[in-house]
Order: sequence, then structure tokens, then C-alpha cells
Amino acid sequence: MNNPSVDAVVIGSGIIGAMAAHYLQQDGRSVMMIERGEVSRGASSGNAGILAFPEIIPIAAPGTIWKAPKWLLDPLGPLSLPPSYALAMVPWLWRFWRAGARAAFNRTVEVNAKMMPLARSEMLRVIGRTGLEKMVSRTGTLDLYDSEESLFAASTDWEAKRNAGFEFNRVGRSEIETLQPGLAPQFRHGIFTPDGLQVCDPYDFTKALVDHAISCGASLRIGEVTRIEPTASGARVALSDGAAFEAKTVVLAGGAWSKSVAASLGDYAPLETERGYNTTLPPGAFPLQRQLYFNDHGFVVTPLSSGIRVGGAVELGGLNLPPNYKRSEAMLKKARAFLPTLQAEGGRQWMGFRPSMPDCLPVISPSSATPAVIYAFGHGHLGLTQSAATGRLVADLAARRQPALSIEPFRIGRFR
Repeated sequence: MNNPSVDAVVIGSGIIGAMAAHYLQQDGRSVMMIERGEVSRGASSGNAGILAFPEIIPIAAPGTIWKAPKWLLDPLGPLSLPPSYALAMVPWLWRFWRAGARAAFNRTVEVNAKMMPLARSEMLRVIGRTGLEKMVSRTGTLDLYDSEESLFAASTDWEAKRNAGFEFNRVGRSEIETLQPGLAPQFRHGIFTPDGLQVCDPYDFTKALVDHAISCGASLRIGEVTRIEPTASGARVALSDGAAFEAKTVVLAGGAWSKSVAASLGDYAPLETERGYNTTLPPGAFPLQRQLYFNDHGFVVTPLSSGIRVGGAVELGGLNLPPNYKRSEAMLKKARAFLPTLQAEGGRQWMGFRPSMPDCLPVISPSSATPAVIYAFGHGHLGLTQSAATGRLVADLAARRQPALSIEPFRIGRFR
């Protein structure tokens, strides 16, 4: 039986896939989106909703690997690695350690300092084109530190952000109380970024972008992609139910599930999953004015239209281990101590899979097997933030035009 032929296939309906579909449509391409589960319900639905453009500092930083043993001794701390998954993580952790060397770290900061302005300008452009302005607000971001010593320890990172053009101010207790009343008195040191942007709800925002693509002619197919094969005119996408489609362009934006599909084309990606946890409390649980980063504790509290989201922490546990919601409970317990009037009842717990590369840079690249297949995965904590820039770069690659940004740091072949 002949395989149906389509123009462009986008694998994944998370925020990266939604942006890729949007930008391909802007180039006049017809698009089919293929989603393995519920539309936009993966990692894109459970993030904090922060457009974190100033976050140019990678987690793989000098000294981070030496802090890890201390974190790992606390099963509910900011980093967890279940013993049953430790051996499988060794290759990824080795590359993570190498990415934290000073020269590699500096290169990543430089790449992010170029990526983030593109991400911001393209995001604002997409919001204007799609009529989603009401789903984004300028709340400002308040980074909080337990002590002057911990703020000083972060001063080099903040200086790098300032050098990259981001504006912020150091604030003391009186300013903190004005910016966010009701915080525990221990928080006397912070940084306020006035331009901090927040989407109303990450699921609603992503789903609205998918719906916009569909309203512009995109089709949606539910199914699990098992492999991609090059063809004379593009690529063939095979699904687990036996269906297959041939397309001139295929974009692999399957998040944490992208690794095995890329492998079907002979491309190796050391992609792992950071299992993120959160609890979303009902609206009104706390009079939250803006995004709060509790930097010494590895979690954030953000105001969404669906409620107050308390989330963060990293568990390196793959795709198959059951969730450990004690991590959500530990963050919520700390949030109650830091926000004394927080009403912590009635929350919804969530666990999702952040697709993370050891060097903290995504893969945005043609496949080594064929330029008809373009990879767009591995954004870690910055999928929402970098999504529009990624969509722009994907469309540039699909059109075989000069990308808006050099893709050399994002190539799949960097791990050979």
C-alpha cells in the first residue's frame, strides 16, 4: 500500500513542536502534527510558565559536579538520582562534568547570550501574529537568597547577565516586602528583574498555539512514531500502528522521547530526562504578585491563571520509574515556611519529563542522514523560553536559507 504523502510532518505537539508548525506555516508550508499522547500535555504543560530570557547560565557549571554528592545524600533535595538508575546515568554525567569545565561553560554562556535575544524578539513576534497578547504579562522576577553570602556567590552569574544586556536591581528587605508582601523575614537579599515575563498558563498557551496552527490548516494525527527513514524526496515516518507518511520535511520535536527516533536515522543523542515535579494550588492560595525564585533551594513559585504553582527540583530517573511525589511535598513544605500565609491544601501534583542534554544546549540540527529531517529537542528547563527561536531556526533550515543564528553549537554531531 502506498504511503500518504504530506508536505511537512512535525513530531510532537509540545511548545517546540507547536512553534515549529507555526513557523513552517509562515513559510507557506502545509503541516501535519503527530502526537503520541494528549495534545500539549507533556513537559510543556507543567513548567512554571516563566519566559526566562535572562537565564543564560547553564546548570553544567564549574564546581557543580562537586556539589552533587551533597545534594544526592538528601533524597528530597534539589537533585536526586534513584540508585536503580545510577548506572544508566554514568555516560550522561560524564559529559555533564566535561561541560562544566571553565572553557566549555564560557562557550555555553556565550551561545545562550546570543540565543536569548532572538528567543525574546521571536516570541513577541509570535504573540503578536497569533493574537495571544492577553496570555502573557510582565510580572517581573524576584530572585531570593537566604543570605548576603549566597547572593555574593551568585554575583559572577549576575554580572554575566548584565554583560549580556539584561537589566536588574539588587533589593533589600524593604523593597522585597513592597515587591512581594508576605514573605518570611529571612529573605533580606534579592535581585529584581523588572522585565520578567510570564504566560498565564503553559498548557493553555501551548494548546492555543496548536489550535492556531490547526485553524490555519494544520492537521493532527494521534500516534507514536517509531522510526524515520530517508527517501529520495524527503523522509518516511512510521507509526507503531502500522501507518506511515512520506514528507518533504520532518521535524523531530518529541521531547524526552526523541532519542530512539533519532537513533533510527543513525544519530546518537545523549538525551536524558530530568523528572520535574510541581504542585498547583487553587487560585487565591496566596496573593502572589510575581515569579519568585528561591535560589538556595532549587524551586520557584509562580502565579498562573490556574493557580499558584510550586515547582522545580531535578530527579534523574528516566522515563519508566514511577513518580516520587514526596519531592512535590518537600517543596510545598518549604513554600509554606517561606510564605507563611500560603494555603497549601487542595493542590494538584504533577511530574513530567524535561528532555535534557548534558551540555545544557538543545539539538537544533539537520539529521546526519538527510537534510529533510530536522531535530528540535533537548531544551531542558528552557523549552518555553527558547521555543520561538527554535521554531525560527527550524524554518530556516527547512527552507535551506541562512539561519538567524549559527546552529553549530546545536548540531547533533557534537557528541561523536
